[in-house]
Amino acid sequence: MDDIRRPDDMARITTEADAQAYIEEQIALVREQVGDKKVLLALSGGVDSSVVAALLIKAIGQQLTCVHVNHGLLRKGEPEQVIQVFRDEMKANLIYVDAVDRFLDKLAEVDDPETKRHIIGNEFIEVFAEEARKLDGIEFLAQGTIWPDILESEAGIKAHHNAGGLPEDMQFELVEPVRILFKDEVRVVGKALGLPDNMVYRQPFPGPGLGVRCPGAITRDRLEAVRESDAILREEFEKNGLAGKVWQYFTVVPDFKSTGVTDGKRTFNWPCIIRAINTTDVMEVTVEHLPAELIDHLVQRITTEVPGINRVLFDYTPKPPATVEYE
Repeated sequence: MDDIRRPDDMARITTEADAQAYIEEQIALVREQVGDKKVLLALSGGVDSSVVAALLIKAIGQQLTCVHVNHGLLRKGEPEQVIQVFRDEMKANLIYVDAVDRFLDKLAEVDDPETKRHIIGNEFIEVFAEEARKLDGIEFLAQGTIWPDILESEAGIKAHHNAGGLPEDMQFELVEPVRILFKDEVRVVGKALGLPDNMVYRQPFPGPGLGVRCPGAITRDRLEAVRESDAILREEFEKNGLAGKVWQYFTVVPDFKSTGVTDGKRTFNWPCIIRAINTTDVMEVTVEHLPAELIDHLVQRITTEVPGINRVLFDYTPKPPATVEYE
């Protein structure tokens, strides 16, 4: 699989007809590659892995086993959506792993951003490997590798994530059916496969999830404040027609407190920071200026509905000098 390249003359997939033609072609290739063997996929619920899962369910059905690891750092409703879409609607062979306590216990009192990322990445591989060892006859590992991953890897910008870090005893042949596609094409294919819009058009989400939006040592109550405030922000963007227009928007709850007043009583709680940004290449990022009424409404909702929050701040900083995420 590693030598498969995107043809220089390949037309961009923009229509459902293009997508259906690509899907049919990949179904044939996957069936030829896999035969009657079994395939394993780590299904995060992100765009790429979800599209790969939907395509492989069409191609090989129950020969595919999907493993969804809930590490406690996903957005509100995401684990439930993965189960509903893939197990209930698509009848996938899905293993759901509730590893929330395992991850959060390991992250307790760890405040260094790189150490946090390292723990989350390593623990994910551990959990995935444990689940894989329980299964018999798995010879293939499916992945949501896309064309920019290959290009960035070749340019030395970032390491290609294929099978990275899996233990020595786990040697799988890779199945990468969206490997030659750009992100916008993956979305068109996902739509043609019948995935819901909020999965297909999901905004970018970091590998360590909400862990990088809970700066400092992660505590369960502060993590919950990030999750709940993020859900309110997403709901309001949807209501106000901003969901498809703004590239990325999220909340951050930093590890410091300030005084406030609620119902005439002094509080000592966290601030919630809103970030809403646009970009074409992620090298430079501009800030989306929200309507004043929307900001006022967000402040009112977040401070009254999210326990532990008594201030809402808006981050007006572009990149550079700020990065997209806080850690």
